[in-house]
Amino acid sequence: MGGDMSKPAQDKQATVYDIARVAGVSASTVSRILNGSAKVAEDKRLAVEDAIRELNYRPNLMALYLKTGQSMTLGVLTQYVDSPFSNEMLRGVENALQGSKYAPLIASGHWNAEEEVERLRLLIDRRVDGIIILTGHVNQPALLEFSQQVPIVATGHNINTERVRTFSINNRLGGYMATRYLLDLGHRQIAHIVGLPDQNDAIERQRGYRQALVSSGIEYDPELVVQGDFAEAGGFNAAKQLVASGKKFSAIFCANDQTCYGAILGLKQCGLRVPEDVSLIGFDDLPFSTFSNPPLTTVRQPIYETGIAMVNTLLGLIENTEQTIDELPELSIVVRDTTMPYVSHKD
Repeated sequence: MGGDMSKPAQDKQATVYDIARVAGVSASTVSRILNGSAKVAEDKRLAVEDAIRELNYRPNLMALYLKTGQSMTLGVLTQYVDSPFSNEMLRGVENALQGSKYAPLIASGHWNAEEEVERLRLLIDRRVDGIIILTGHVNQPALLEFSQQVPIVATGHNINTERVRTFSINNRLGGYMATRYLLDLGHRQIAHIVGLPDQNDAIERQRGYRQALVSSGIEYDPELVVQGDFAEAGGFNAAKQLVASGKKFSAIFCANDQTCYGAILGLKQCGLRVPEDVSLIGFDDLPFSTFSNPPLTTVRQPIYETGIAMVNTLLGLIENTEQTIDELPELSIVVRDTTMPYVSHKD
């Protein structure tokens, strides 16, 4: 009948009372330390932390929610979990949460407005403390309505209230920069593979493309604009469609890097070399773009940094702390091997 009666049985989950017995303090002191609701003496705090490690204590999250109204989870609405773009931003989210008490709960909307709204409701039903939205079709009225239940941080919008913070890049400027870079290389017949239809980022990048042409005295040619879908298959099919159309072009601005990956293969299958016959520039600067064949020239946007900034901003909203707005890097051109100065190919 020996043994240390101050410790719980090995197959029993430790409780606040077990920690209190091992640490030699009251259960209320343990609760205050766990909740961070009040300062306690340093020796008591250290004793409690030692007991927590010794007993491998894990808090009952449901009990914590009932007591504090917080689940210590953040909802994250993305579009596709296999998207390299989303994964890079999620990497920023995950790294920003390291060392915090919060864990992410991820849901996908699949670029479907109704599904996105359904997923947002699901996350709220799961009692998340706040929501991060990584692009999508959720409109501003819906965003404001959901923010009445939980604070929200989103990309792709430009509104800021006490419950909503948004991050956006100047997609039109990025489209202009990409096209301007090709123009500066001497290209004049520049095609554009557009992103998803009715998606604001894609629309703004196309506007930037058109603005750059017009500002250089080049007439906008709708026959050089082909619909893509922000994915490799869309870029592959669009590139082959451009070649099959018979229209002359020496360069392509793709709406994103994934589109470029597919377009490179499509052009190669049509017997065209990149960049000797056709120069290509993308948008995003995904990690793989350094290793694509050939390595991709692209417009870099701060994807990873945005994920970090969104977490910091959301935690500030949840915890009512004074927020310092994260300064994000500006858009820039990353020059690699898919672009070169225009060379006339005479028949």
